[in-house]
Amino acid sequence: MKLRVPLISLTAAVVLSLTVSGCGGTAAGGEGGQGSATEVKELRYQGWANQVTLPELAQDLGYFGDVKLDWVGNTISGPQDIQSVATGQTDFGGAFAGAVVKLVQAGAPVKAVINYYGEDDKTFNGFYVKADSPIKTARDFIGKKIAVNTLGAHSDAVINSYLQQNGLSADEIKQVQLVVVPPNDTEEAIRRGQVDAGSLGGVLQDKAVAAGGLRSIFNDYSLFGTFAGGPYVLRDDFIAKNPNTTKTFTTGVARAIEWERNTPREEVIARFTKILKERGRNEDPAALQYWKSVGVPSKGEIKDEDFTRWEKWLQDTGIITDPIDPKKLYTNEFNGLVNP
Repeated sequence: MKLRVPLISLTAAVVLSLTVSGCGGTAAGGEGGQGSATEVKELRYQGWANQVTLPELAQDLGYFGDVKLDWVGNTISGPQDIQSVATGQTDFGGAFAGAVVKLVQAGAPVKAVINYYGEDDKTFNGFYVKADSPIKTARDFIGKKIAVNTLGAHSDAVINSYLQQNGLSADEIKQVQLVVVPPNDTEEAIRRGQVDAGSLGGVLQDKAVAAGGLRSIFNDYSLFGTFAGGPYVLRDDFIAKNPNTTKTFTTGVARAIEWERNTPREEVIARFTKILKERGRNEDPAALQYWKSVGVPSKGEIKDEDFTRWEKWLQDTGIITDPIDPKKLYTNEFNGLVNP
């Protein structure tokens, strides 16, 4: 697609990750070896503004035991989040599965341990235009601008798949311009006509729909059905030196997924609201009322198809050249709900 650029500082991220790997400090967890008492008990991470992530919920529910979270700031993109893991700035991060493939293929020593987001009939990413927009079909997107939160990630892959499935040629797809817009600003960018369409997901999507004036063209659930969108990753050296902490984290997130799945919606929203207010980040809890479902397939288990689903797009766009070997990308070893 037009204006496609590499993920920001990807090469530098990989080089730095190889440099800092095993250098000690908070991420390295000391020199005690596997299962040592010196394992890291505080995990640095990035959050999302006005949202409660699964690890934040897991900690609030007491699923992490003596393992604590250390919030270092917010992110607006999955690729940036996992690059921070690769460079040792954070201990875990999550992104679209295709972005994980790209980072690993580039040489970053990270591994996926649990899926943290996905799509179902209640929770999905939709692509919206103004109600009076002339855009009605895939072909109408030729020459138009679509807002996405980052290039080379979930929305990029879904848009490309949608256009291909609806018969657009490679040359026609290149005429569709993707514009990077922060998720919290996408709705307003559509309404002001700064872009012709935009990707909206989660509570941001529901809030925008409730306000009226927007029309859905397609969504990723309509293309693929229920599926896992992306996993949390940790560095290989962190996992090797902190296996118990890794298991505590992964299993705690899995338990949080199932808690959301099995808890009445009103109770989930109330818990999110409590967490948001108590953490004191000057956030607005209003959008939380639009939460519908966890979206993540059962227990966060990772499967080969979570990565191979995007292989053609990754190859067609030049993000990768070699076939994907999923087994090198993930492990379910530390998910206590999948591997007791």
